[in-house]
Amino acid sequence: MPDLIELYRRVRAHTLSLVDGLTPEDMQAQAMPDASPAKWHLAHTSWFFEVFVLEEEAAADYRPFAADFRMLFNSYYDTVGDRPPRPHRGLLTRPALAEVLAWRAHVDEAMAVLLARRGDRLRRVVELGLAHEQQHQELMVTDQLALFARHPLQPGWRPDASPPLQPLATDWLDHGGGVVEIGHGGDGFAFDNEGPRHRVLLIPFRLQARPVAAGEFLAFINDHGYRRPHLWMSDGWDAVRREGWQAPGYWERRGDGWTVLTPSGRRPVAADEPVRHLSWYEADAYARWAGARLPSEAEWEVMAAALPGVGVVWEWTASAHAPYPGYRPPGGAFGEYTGKFMSGQMVLRGGSDATPPGHTRPTYRNFFPPAARWQMSGLRLAVDA
Repeated sequence: MPDLIELYRRVRAHTLSLVDGLTPEDMQAQAMPDASPAKWHLAHTSWFFEVFVLEEEAAADYRPFAADFRMLFNSYYDTVGDRPPRPHRGLLTRPALAEVLAWRAHVDEAMAVLLARRGDRLRRVVELGLAHEQQHQELMVTDQLALFARHPLQPGWRPDASPPLQPLATDWLDHGGGVVEIGHGGDGFAFDNEGPRHRVLLIPFRLQARPVAAGEFLAFINDHGYRRPHLWMSDGWDAVRREGWQAPGYWERRGDGWTVLTPSGRRPVAADEPVRHLSWYEADAYARWAGARLPSEAEWEVMAAALPGVGVVWEWTASAHAPYPGYRPPGGAFGEYTGKFMSGQMVLRGGSDATPPGHTRPTYRNFFPPAARWQMSGLRLAVDA
């Protein structure tokens, strides 16, 4: 099936392009337990196709590259078998980077043969594998940024794609409320947590016509927002005191102004760029300070087509990552993909500069723990109308 083969080649090639400018040493280190080395991402995305496609669908014709890789590069699939602890991924000095890249080529060659023969029947699982790889492409950028933030020189390795927020004619967009439908229910690929499509009752509300800008968040900092406990959820205030938060992630005061670390290196914060690297706690506290609130994911989704500025920063919502009414996880290992993470996570919507083109859609439900700040996460305000 040529379109699926071409999509496979394009996604796999984009993954390799993301390590341009990195050394093998850069790709070995792990910034923190929540992040992974670039070499691990390169390996795990091949692991997915080898374990879930080639070993399942071409078992008689396929020779695994190395038997130990099945265990070494498993992420969190308990139904597949054992795996190294996530915080120890940076300790996997063997196999070497060259061997990981040879494994990718081995998998790509076998996938080309398989897709040429049976692409139609494999479309669903291959599309899931490619969407999975695109998720790791975004993580390769944000995990590497987390690593370089801990380097004394804080080097850059790729262009900073952060665009300024464009001036808009209106500050708020209105919705009259009522019964609406959300969730994926049509053709095309979606992750299992995006459905089933269902009805939600909304009261009238207004959404800010763009994400919150860095200059606006700076006013929160200058008004001692990080020192006012009444603005914060209890867990968030504990995090502020424990972690010493005084500004968004990767912000640092130098001289008379604030700077931010980006994939291209450290530069001054631009007042008109979207604020990013916020935890959910910080986004929620800012919204309360501003006399507003975070939108629910249903409010965000029904307005998505009319929202300017979507795709420059992931936007925290007020919604926990919980199953939609009628949700049932898929059977087998794929039931572990999103279903077992429907606890202790908050939903983000939209996309960011690090999100691969074509990877998101209005129903996409990204999710992270509320204290996470290493992602390119910001916010858009909502108010009751």
